Amino acid sequence: MSKIAFIYPGQGAQKCGMGQDFYEHSASAKAVYDKATELLDIDMKALCFEENDKLDLTEYTQAALVTTCLAMTKVVEEAGLKPDVTAGLSLGEYCAISVAGGMKEEDAIRLVRTRGILMQNTVPAGEGAMAAILGMTGEAIEEVIRDMENVSVANYNCPGQIVITGETKAVEKAAEALKEAGAKRAVMLNVSGPFHSPMMKPAGEELAKVLEKTELSELQIPYVTNVTAEYVSDISETKALLAEQVASTVRWQESMERMIAEGVDTFVEIGPGKTLAGFMRKINRNVKMYNIGTWEDVEKVTAELLA
Repeated sequence: MSKIAFIYPGQGAQKCGMGQDFYEHSASAKAVYDKATELLDIDMKALCFEENDKLDLTEYTQAALVTTCLAMTKVVEEAGLKPDVTAGLSLGEYCAISVAGGMKEEDAIRLVRTRGILMQNTVPAGEGAMAAILGMTGEAIEEVIRDMENVSVANYNCPGQIVITGETKAVEKAAEALKEAGAKRAVMLNVSGPFHSPMMKPAGEELAKVLEKTELSELQIPYVTNVTAEYVSDISETKALLAEQVASTVRWQESMERMIAEGVDTFVEIGPGKTLAGFMRKINRNVKMYNIGTWEDVEKVTAELLA
């Protein structure tokens, strides 16, 4: 029998206007945006739907993206489509846990606002960086950077696309060394910090204190965690995993491969953009991959999957 996964993008997928059609067409989606506005005292409509300078700032991006993805999911579920398992890339893991029943929407939105502020403020601007390394295996990258200080792997996204992170000069030096070792390209990313590096441990420690005060619920379905690429069915593991996730490597490719091994053959990316679909094309072309980022997508995708 076919198994469906809902998967959620991470930071970088945000774009002006995301979710506006859901807000305008669905009372449930509108309620998610309105709740976020009230909770955070941020005009979420203006942040997501109008041109502004804040949407790409980590402290705002994270809350905006999670609000949007949760609002979209409300509509998808109301249309009758339900997942058997969920996963989210980095920030997207909060959506995955909420949709799996482990966290209230308002707690997910509140937590990622705090997470965004902590991640933005932990390392002073300019001291940390990230770079996407294209056309090189994880093993080859690890070999090159093994003896380098202050640089590590942030994301194993898919074959041929791996992200490194760390202290700015160390990342720049590693990027040059990797190009010399055979990488097709090394692209410095436009991010405000060395995310998913040991430099983020203080943010994880502070986030753990906030998580400690957050009430979680029993999971209705499992989700797959970035930290280990394993299924999580016991909510008691979640707080420690989320605190660790801030500074640990995102094992996205392994996560997808694990889900496929468990019988998932249909993936629905919910949120703006098609980043995860792009990764999946390189991970496994034999599974069905759908995107829901617009109001029209909901009808099209649900009509096919619920037929």
